[in-house]
Amino acid sequence: MRLGILAGEASGDILGASVAKELRRRHSHLQLRGIGGDGLAEQGLVSSHPMDRLSVFGIVEPLKRLPELLKVRRQAFEQQVNWRPDCFLGIDSPDFNLTLEGQLRAQGLTTAHLVSPSVWAWRPGRVRKIATAVDLMLCLLPFETRFYEAAGVPAICVGHPLIEELTELPSRAVQRAKFGLQNDAKVLAVLPGSRAGEVASLMAIYGQTMAALASQHRNLHFLIPAANDDRRRQIEAVTQALELSVTVISGQGREAMLASDAVLLASGTATLEAMLLRRPMVVAYRMPWLSWQILSRMAITPFVGLPNVLAGREVVPELLQDAAIPGELVRQVETVLERGMEQQIPVFDELAAQIGGGFADRSANALDSLVDSKRG
Repeated sequence: MRLGILAGEASGDILGASVAKELRRRHSHLQLRGIGGDGLAEQGLVSSHPMDRLSVFGIVEPLKRLPELLKVRRQAFEQQVNWRPDCFLGIDSPDFNLTLEGQLRAQGLTTAHLVSPSVWAWRPGRVRKIATAVDLMLCLLPFETRFYEAAGVPAICVGHPLIEELTELPSRAVQRAKFGLQNDAKVLAVLPGSRAGEVASLMAIYGQTMAALASQHRNLHFLIPAANDDRRRQIEAVTQALELSVTVISGQGREAMLASDAVLLASGTATLEAMLLRRPMVVAYRMPWLSWQILSRMAITPFVGLPNVLAGREVVPELLQDAAIPGELVRQVETVLERGMEQQIPVFDELAAQIGGGFADRSANALDSLVDSKRG
């Protein structure tokens, strides 16, 4: 089997390596060509370009690197057209990969894309481009396939790799011991995001919320993971000014949630992680006023937390923008600490079962079936 593959960043390389490993188990002579990182290199890929040259974020930085990025995409196109793989798999990086996939498909190659762009939340018009670019969309979440089916795009849910990854974490008791927490302590994990602007905005609100909670609940301990040293300094500046007794750790967001009784967090993938870890949560998020005015008008889903998006209703409290005030956060966190296990966890279990595990096996099945159908 010949598989063209392109992962533009570290998370995509991890996913690609997992799928390639399962395909190699099935196809002893699997050949890989494309772009990837260390994970795909372990599966036999000799990357045609350094993957980190494609890991560009924001708006300005890609424009500054546009000539280089266009050159890499042109060379990747030429490599795949000349090699003629059984299938080309683009992993995430939709702005780069979907254009490439469309060009390759126009040349008669079979294409698939792993990790759906958030067309269900932003810019739904992208689905028209996807329809011309891919023979199959591999989705991580079940509701995404329904969106594509309605648009006439072949799609399949392959489960989420987090389900297997999170089962490898230790027990809550072991994790608490590592953080120096008593097993019977009441712990609130607080995750204010990883970007400087997020932390600056949210820690002001989270800090006041924590101070109010601490004054009313003497046995409550706060555990805050910092994405890096700069975020740690931002977090500690707030906690020290408010004289809060907290444990700030480096990274280990999943471990912090595992050790907690409940979670206060910004939106994003962390909400899915908390759900799969069976931790009740409150979502609270703020952004600059102008950004909110623009993005709130672009959104086509009423929710930002993935458990709510999956359920189609508000299972988890969401306090966004002007609603994200300390008094309301205190009320919601207290409710979740008292009744979150009975209110949220049964729904979390149902949603996790809908997603399902077996990501690598299901992805390999989908690609094998796609290739077989094209071979006729």
